[in-house]
Amino acid sequence: MPPDYSGQNLRGRNFRGKNLEGANFSGADIRGADFTSAKLKGANFSDAKAGLQKRWATFLVVVSWGLSGLSGFFSALAGYMVAYIIFYKTDNYQEQIGYQIAGCIIIVIFIIFFFVTIRQGIQAGLGAVAVAGAVAGAVTFAGAFAVTFAGAFAEAFTGAGAGVGAGVGAFAFAVAFAGAGVGAFVVAVAVAGAFAEAVAFAGAGAGAGVGAVAFAFAFAVAVAFAVAVAFAFAVAFAVAFTFVLLSIYISWRSLKGDPKYALIRNMAIAFAAISGTSFRSADLTDANFTGATLKSTDFRKANLTRTSFHNTKKLDRVRPGSSYLQKAEVRKLLVTGVGQDKNFDYQDLRGINLEGANLTETSFLGANLKRATFQGANLTDTDFMIANLNEVNLQDANLSRANLVQTQLFQADFTGATLTGAYIKDWNITSDTKFDGVRCEYVYMRLPTRENPDPLRKPDNNKEVFADGEFGDFIKPIIDTLDLYHNSDVDPRAIAISFKRLAENHPDAELEIVAMEKRGEDKFLLRAKTAPTADKSELSAEYFTIYNELKALAQQELKALIAEKDSRISSLETMVKTALQSPKFYAQTYHNQGDTMPEASKYDMRGSNFPGGFAETNYGNMVETQHNYAAQTNLREAAAQIQELLTQLEQSYPSDTTTGRMAIATEAIKRIEGDPTIKARILSALKSGGIQALAQLLNHPAASFVIGALEDWQKTKDT
Repeated sequence: MPPDYSGQNLRGRNFRGKNLEGANFSGADIRGADFTSAKLKGANFSDAKAGLQKRWATFLVVVSWGLSGLSGFFSALAGYMVAYIIFYKTDNYQEQIGYQIAGCIIIVIFIIFFFVTIRQGIQAGLGAVAVAGAVAGAVTFAGAFAVTFAGAFAEAFTGAGAGVGAGVGAFAFAVAFAGAGVGAFVVAVAVAGAFAEAVAFAGAGAGAGVGAVAFAFAFAVAVAFAVAVAFAFAVAFAVAFTFVLLSIYISWRSLKGDPKYALIRNMAIAFAAISGTSFRSADLTDANFTGATLKSTDFRKANLTRTSFHNTKKLDRVRPGSSYLQKAEVRKLLVTGVGQDKNFDYQDLRGINLEGANLTETSFLGANLKRATFQGANLTDTDFMIANLNEVNLQDANLSRANLVQTQLFQADFTGATLTGAYIKDWNITSDTKFDGVRCEYVYMRLPTRENPDPLRKPDNNKEVFADGEFGDFIKPIIDTLDLYHNSDVDPRAIAISFKRLAENHPDAELEIVAMEKRGEDKFLLRAKTAPTADKSELSAEYFTIYNELKALAQQELKALIAEKDSRISSLETMVKTALQSPKFYAQTYHNQGDTMPEASKYDMRGSNFPGGFAETNYGNMVETQHNYAAQTNLREAAAQIQELLTQLEQSYPSDTTTGRMAIATEAIKRIEGDPTIKARILSALKSGGIQALAQLLNHPAASFVIGALEDWQKTKDT
């Protein structure tokens, strides 16, 4: 039975590396506790209190105050140095002017630093200062060198150069210690704001985080003011005071989540989390932190798969590492459960827990949501196009009108979900995708356009809807298939022989063709059922090895190979040709993973019991439905004449060798060409019934050669 620590005082306890799966920590005080590398799958931390213990909070607040005061002192010192340069007294008038110019340049650089820092962040501000300082120094040095070289006012420019050098040094001090002040103030705000009771314990007065910040600010200003008065320079105080104000502003903006000050914020959070509650490298899969307080908590490298952070407090004060918690908009979504009309395109949100969230019209285009949970969520009009939803829990979610075009849905669970009006073109589902109890009245196989707002609706009749539970049977692949996709230069003969040979080589694979589809102008998909234990990767590789070898052979050699096989090879070849050339054959119901092209020719041949061949669909019957009785009679008469001719030629040429069968076929075509009556009858039969139908009526070893020759002959006559 999992341990129960609910409501207990566990401050500072060591649970490092322990197996605590399913443990109950609800309402417990876990401040300072160490769960590093612990196994906490399914653990309950609801309403728990994490973070720092009081003694550490007090220590960090005191340290931050000390740094604030120190930064104020050095800011004032930097200000004094600038004032010293501006008001430098010397008997050399030119040298004094040079120092004043240098001091003014330093003040201009200060202004640039403040402006750029406020607008673009402290890193950009420091960069701008570096550039401005370098330019100013270079210009001054060049001017001094030029004047010295000319021999005029050399002393004045030397003095100016010295002034600039001193000013640059003063500015370096100012920037360095002002940066320290910024960091100190941010830490003071982060720590004091998170530990009001610790501040009170340390004697800060009222005990509020704001009070701690105010104290730190007053202390820094007081030190700066004291130094300024001591040196009697108003400029020193102005510079120091400005840096303190800038520190306060950056501290405030960084803790508000301003991305321009993310570096400062991250440093402050890391400092404030020293000795706080640690879940570093812990397994928190399916753990529950609902309502917990998580300030100064370390989640670096933790497994946060389906971890619940609903209604947590101070989630913005944790150390997130590289997890989805590092994004402010994601943290807000996790806490509130409201993300309506937000954009999370292409974000890595693997394992995120959005159970029951309101995500209507939210975009997850291309996002990685593997192993996430949306159980019970409102996903109406949500965009999951080309997103990764593999192994995602969508139980009881409302996916009405959701965009699932090209979405990865391997092992996704739609149990009890609503899919009415969803767009499912080319979505990637497998036999492991669950559709139990799905509620769906209709779906669309294409995205809508202005001209066609209801593209390829299923059911096709706009007045019909799927009955309860019917959609799952309609859309889910009935079998796990081997898909053999031919992307160019499709050769029906090579396909027929390759598949037959593959079936013979792997009888345990139990290969049965279930569908053929033409895709686009010159692409073809052969789909076959396999045994559950079959290695589809190996079968596919072997098939295309055989296929490519056969395609390299000459057509006559292929015909010879077909002739050596049984009649089912010819039948399969004929089926492939018909699927490629005659777009009049369509499946009556849709059973594919995603949709095919609208012009796709398709045979749907489920239920086949013919290993290594085509389904039990009676091809002769299909052909028969396309022709009238006169056409059938014409075909039979033409076939009878060809059969008789082949029987006669068998007396002159052997039919048990490939060479002999090819000779029979060649002579037969010559005689047909030489007899106008037979020629006209066969040509008429081919036009009315087609070469495939004629092939079904011939029964001779050389028949396949004759059919191939007649096919080429017919094409010649039609051109």
